[in-house]
Amino acid sequence: MAEHPHLHQLLPHESPMALVDELVDVGDSHVHCRVIVGEQNLFFDTESRVIPGYVGVELMAQTVAGWSGYHAANRGEASPVGFLLGCRRYQAECSAFEENQALDIYAEQVMENNGMAVFACRIEHQGNLLASSQLNLFIPSKKKLEQTIKKDPI
Repeated sequence: MAEHPHLHQLLPHESPMALVDELVDVGDSHVHCRVIVGEQNLFFDTESRVIPGYVGVELMAQTVAGWSGYHAANRGEASPVGFLLGCRRYQAECSAFEENQALDIYAEQVMENNGMAVFACRIEHQGNLLASSQLNLFIPSKKKLEQTIKKDPI
């Protein structure tokens, strides 16, 4: 696999919200990231020693953000701000991700049109499916984002 920039350089997140550790593989329409479950994660429960399963949606979204940031960097642009509009059919085979589990997060682009995108995502541990979902996202152009931010509130 090719050498990639560190994932945190590609995310429009700052610590402690950067939850995914490593960009493993990326291509035109796919991405594979990894995270080791532990105390460095903002959502880690120090009593039960787990991350709640619902955090899987954010792990998937940050994996897609890594894909987007990687392609922006290749064009010489900054990582874009994206919006998670929703997820469909989030299926978790576990209620929590356990300490020291290496989670492999995969996302495959299903479609993209004018900033709207759909990704099929899954989280695995040692090849076993732990969670899956389809994410709906919006990545506005820089100009559209600036126009939206400058609008007066109603």
